[in-house]
Amino acid sequence: MPLGPSSSAVHIQGNTTGAAPNTARTPTSVTIHPVALFSILDHYLRRTDAQDRVIGTLLGTRTETEVEVHSSFAVLHSETSEQVAVDMEYHRTMYELHHKVNPKEVIVGWYSTGSNLNTYSALIQNFYSQETAPHQAIHVAVNTGLEEGGLAGVKAYVSSPVGVFPKPENCVFVPVPVELRFHDAERSGVDLLTNTVASATSTTSQPVAELEILEQSIQNISTMLDRCLEYVQAVLSGEKKGDPAIGRYLMDTLGASTEDLEKGGFNASLQDTLMISYLANLVRSQAEVSSRLALATAT
Repeated sequence: MPLGPSSSAVHIQGNTTGAAPNTARTPTSVTIHPVALFSILDHYLRRTDAQDRVIGTLLGTRTETEVEVHSSFAVLHSETSEQVAVDMEYHRTMYELHHKVNPKEVIVGWYSTGSNLNTYSALIQNFYSQETAPHQAIHVAVNTGLEEGGLAGVKAYVSSPVGVFPKPENCVFVPVPVELRFHDAERSGVDLLTNTVASATSTTSQPVAELEILEQSIQNISTMLDRCLEYVQAVLSGEKKGDPAIGRYLMDTLGASTEDLEKGGFNASLQDTLMISYLANLVRSQAEVSSRLALATAT
């Protein structure tokens, strides 16, 4: 899923010929999970009035050509027109705590809010490049859309030194493609937030009932089943050429279906929901009767 408006990201094609065996390749794509993105937005909402932007560390995994961001944490920093200060000790302490919980996640780069890249961004990039060596550090810029004339979106960059004599503050940020990726367990949460934003008619959003969420899930499953049936019927009638990969996927999905367990779980969940609704109505009625009795006693 793309993030934000279309960008001028450079699709880098890796070239391994003539490269040193211990030289890390430049990442050609970046994927971000919703947990990391929501953590960045939460950090931005909790900033002080004196802060124009916030920064933090990105944690995840990497391959030769792809960086996958799973989580992030905030880093204390202060920024003025004359200098920038980053609490490196706090950064390393937080990373050690995260590393104890998720040993597979390593530092892959850093994030900031806003779309402006300046000399301070180059200095911070140089610091994180030392933390991710020998791999390149990525920089994710999250535009919250609150700037005048700005659109919400996410961009990812890698840096490249410029100049005859390399300096930490002399580098160019090269954009790379970035997309949102989520697991099946995260899909329901993302869909719920998307539907809430799309259907919001006021500044105050009301909590969605469990039955409404269940109804939306059933409707989505029904829509996907209709698409599968249309595809299968088109293949059987000769209108479309069948894809063996899709056929194997459908066969594995149908073969792994546990109809009895699914029916039992659905019925149990439905009974629990109805019982909660019944108890809530009973408590509401009891409270109303108690208030009327108290009013009658007072008069």
